[in-house]
Amino acid sequence: MDALNFLSAPWLGQSVGVWLGFLTLVVVLLAFDLGVLHRKTREIGVRESLLMSGFYILVACAYGAWVWATLGGTAGMAFFTGFAIEKSLALDNIFVISLIFTTLAIPRAAQHRVLFWGILGVIVLRGIMIALGAAIVTQFDWVMLLFGAFLVVTGVRMLFAGDHEADVSENKVLKFLRRRLRVTDELHGQRFFVTKADAARGGQLQRYATPLFLALILVELADLVFAVDSIPAIFAITQEPFIVYTSNIFAILGLRALFFALGALLHRFTYLKYALSLVLVFIGGKVFYTHFFGKMPPVVSLSITLGLLAAGVLFSLWRTRGEPRPESGSPSH
Repeated sequence: MDALNFLSAPWLGQSVGVWLGFLTLVVVLLAFDLGVLHRKTREIGVRESLLMSGFYILVACAYGAWVWATLGGTAGMAFFTGFAIEKSLALDNIFVISLIFTTLAIPRAAQHRVLFWGILGVIVLRGIMIALGAAIVTQFDWVMLLFGAFLVVTGVRMLFAGDHEADVSENKVLKFLRRRLRVTDELHGQRFFVTKADAARGGQLQRYATPLFLALILVELADLVFAVDSIPAIFAITQEPFIVYTSNIFAILGLRALFFALGALLHRFTYLKYALSLVLVFIGGKVFYTHFFGKMPPVVSLSITLGLLAAGVLFSLWRTRGEPRPESGSPSH
């Protein structure tokens, strides 16, 4: 009886049992990915990546259907809208991750380990950020107007920003880590740390970080930066912490597979950023519409969001047809 009372107790808008069910599903997916599919170190091909990405999308859609059937159509449409936005914003994240791996010379066979542990960190960090955001929004309604203004400004800046190639080697965090940590010049398999003799200390054994650990830190920080855009965007759709968190995490779970599938094809999505900018402006404007005129029907919000994203993908594929793949190994953007 005590167990039943515990599972049915409310927590962040849903029962503890619903939260535990979701987290159990996430653990099972990660265990299956790491323990069965990628137990051995190897390079992941595009075909396998596409299949895995499709699998994660199907699982997310099935879970969204469960949300729709269990929590209602409004919650279901909010889940799919949040999932679509987060999945699309992940393309920019993939571009930055690709630059990190290229700068630190991380081979494809070792990239899976960085992304796997990176996603575990993201699951925790996003949970903390979303819980804090939900608490703030609950206490201060006017914060949503700040979110809306931030999204509009971000969307407009993205719309008029020119293409740029980031130089990860000049990243201040990377320079700080290299100054503060003993870092090996070479990789040591898939190890984040190694113990080796330090010639400057008379051969004394010292703990060294490897470039793989630097890549993990930069990937985590890159996600935090992108979360600043994506979390307000989903809060602008719904303030239900369960919907915000689950739609975020399902989009992120497939990020690793999406990276290997699209890492060589990002140049085909050059114009998607313009669609994303319009989506952010629309979602930000929706906050003000809701504040002054009342809620916009969820089906309208979902339709406009998916329509803009689909138009961006199709236009990108049409305009970049026949273009050769970049030679450098770093995708263009």
